[in-house]
This record gives sequence, C-alpha cells and structure tokens, in this order.
Amino acid sequence: MTSERLGKIFLIGFVLMFFLYLFGPLIVMGLSAFNSSEFPRVSPWSCFTGEWFEVLRHDTDLMTGLKNSVIIAFGVVFVSVPLGLAGALMLSQVSNRLRPWYYTIVISPILIPGVVLGISTLVFWDRMAKMFGAGYDSIFYDGIFLTIIGQSTFASAYAMLIFLSRLQRFDAVQEEAALDLGATNVQTFKRILLPFLKPAIGSACVLAFLASFENYNTTIFTIVSKSTLTTVLASKVRYGINPSISALAVVIIIITLIGAVYFEILKRREEKYKKEVDKLAKVESMTRATKASLWVNPAMYIATIVFVAGLGTLYFAGTVGVEECKAAVKAQKVRETELKIESFKKKRMFKSATPGESAAPAKTAPAAEGKQSNGGMFAPSNLEKQSGSGKKEPASGAESSNSLFAPSNLEKQSGTN
Repeated sequence: MTSERLGKIFLIGFVLMFFLYLFGPLIVMGLSAFNSSEFPRVSPWSCFTGEWFEVLRHDTDLMTGLKNSVIIAFGVVFVSVPLGLAGALMLSQVSNRLRPWYYTIVISPILIPGVVLGISTLVFWDRMAKMFGAGYDSIFYDGIFLTIIGQSTFASAYAMLIFLSRLQRFDAVQEEAALDLGATNVQTFKRILLPFLKPAIGSACVLAFLASFENYNTTIFTIVSKSTLTTVLASKVRYGINPSISALAVVIIIITLIGAVYFEILKRREEKYKKEVDKLAKVESMTRATKASLWVNPAMYIATIVFVAGLGTLYFAGTVGVEECKAAVKAQKVRETELKIESFKKKRMFKSATPGESAAPAKTAPAAEGKQSNGGMFAPSNLEKQSGSGKKEPASGAESSNSLFAPSNLEKQSGTN
C-alpha cells in the first residue's frame, strides 16, 4: 500500500467521522420520534409509532411558542435587513478617517452578551412608557414587540456584514454612468445596485430569520409574559420532556431540507439558463436543457430519498399494531421484573444457607410446668403461675401469721380460755 493511497483512506475516514459527528445527534433524535417509549431514546427500542406527532399537534404551549417564534423571526427580518443595508451603504460613503469608528459602533451589538441586550431593551422601553404615560397594556410592554426590537440590534449587524462583503465587489462606475445619463438616485439604486445585492439580501434574510428563531438569551428577558419556542423548550427540559420534542425536530429538519433542495434547484437552473443564454440557443432548447438538468441534480436525489422515507414512515406507522406491540412490551417488562424478584429471593436464601453465618434462632420448647426459665421470668403468664402456686391452705388448728388479728381467731382464743 502506497503512502498516497493510505492518505486517501485516512482522509475518507476523517470525512466520514466528521459527518457522523455532525449529523449523528440529528439521526438519533429523528429515530427517537418514532419510538413508543415515554422518554426520547433509541435503545432499547420499544415499538414503531407516529403518535408523538399527534401529541405535538395537541401541545398548545409548544404550538403557541412556535407561532410566536415565526412571527418574531419575520418581524426581525423586516427590521434588521433594511437597517443592515443602510449601515453598509453608509459605511461605504463615509471618509476613511471615520470609517473605523463607525464600523466599531455599528458592529458592537454582536460583541455584547444577549443577556445585556435583553435587559437594556426592557429597561429602555419601560422608561419610554413612563415618559409617555403608557400602561402595561400598551405596545411598550408587548413581548413580541420588545423581542423584535431586541433581536434586531444584533441581527442587523449580521446583515450589514453580508452586505459589506457583497459591496466590496461592486463597481461604483456603473452608478456614476447611470447618473451621468440622467438617472435619479432612486432609479440607480433600484435598477443597478438592488439587482446586484439580490443574493446578499436573500442570505441576510435567512441569517436574520435563523438568528431570531433560535435565540434564547435576549428573548428570555424581552418576551415578558408570552413565550417562544426556545423558552417553552427550556421549561420542558427543566420539568421533563417526551419524544414530541423529537417529532418537532423532525418537522424542522424536513422543512429545512425542502428549502435547501428548492434553493439548490433554483440555483442550478439559473446557472444553466445563463450558460444557454451565452451560447445564444433557442428558447425551446433552453427549456429542454433546464428540465433535463433537474434529473442529474443531486438535490433531486435527496428530495426523492426524503419523500420515500416519509411515505414509508407513514405506512409503517399506520399498519403496524402499536397497541399490540405496547401490550407485548409491557408483558415482557412484567416478566423481567418477576424474574429479577425471583433471582433476588434465591440469592437471599443462598446467603442464609451458607456456612459461617448465624442461622435463625430455633424456637425452644416451652418449659415444664413448675419450672421457670430466665427468658420468661417476668412474663405475665409466669407471674400468674407463681401467684397460683404460692397459695397454700392453712392447716387445721394452726394459726397463720397473716390471720393473727382476724375476728374469728380472737373468738377461738376466748372460747378456750
């Protein structure tokens, strides 16, 4: 084996281990969503079921938090992306002397901890509410509004970085030529700069949405009395979770895969269209080439695998007898418990029968009547026996010391005298 081949083997092994480390938790979580166990786990496997998706659908707290998270994420996109674009355009227009200072100020929300951003947002809008005399039912104390404002502070900085990286490749001569030809600033921005920034706008929207959707540190302070998906999940983890959380993860993964596949398909279609335009082909040939390219697209294979896996999951979840399987698993657990109890009893009996250990004291026969044992000296029955045996009949004509002063004794003595 040559060193080159050995290096390839190590490289392939390292890549496989990396992807296993990256996607392993997702695979385990996805499988646990179809296990009938009450706790998210894969081993030991109980029964194949899809009931946790139904439990997820009826979980009102989780569904409410998911809805609020989606609303907040879209609000953050609509606020942070224009702010990021404005900040990037402003940075490209300021002088070289002020640019470092401006860049430091605008990028600072990324460096500030999310807890500080959440508390400062809450305190600031509380002071604003007191200034305007607004009550607790106003927008100043609305959890969704405060969360959108708080998250937009750092999401806009992320969007600005994306726009800056795109603007570095922009040729400002195009704007100058458009202005020289009589175009206004609005027309120049709309027809020249905005089409050039289209990929950056899409990337900034996706990044802002994801940054808002998974945020917890800032949200826990600004959401006030409402809840988001992250806060609900945190409370469930604190008090105990079930596989419905895994079912939610499966739904999110499927939606993400569908979005990624759709984006990849559109991207490849656009590239193919540009190649066909460069070759000056006919419209019909472009359409045929575009449709043919979809079947050789790797994204189509991924989508097909996901679709087939989903159909198979639904089929097995509907046909396999879940209740019968649960009954069998329960009976097996009961049998295992009984076997453990029997094994424990046998071990106790074996230990008691081993030499060197004191056996249980044997029951002694009762002592003969009239004889007293030391162990039962003060027993009530023993006292009764003693009191019964101690009574003696006085002899005829004899005087007992106990009846010395009895009246009958005195009468006898006076008669003899």
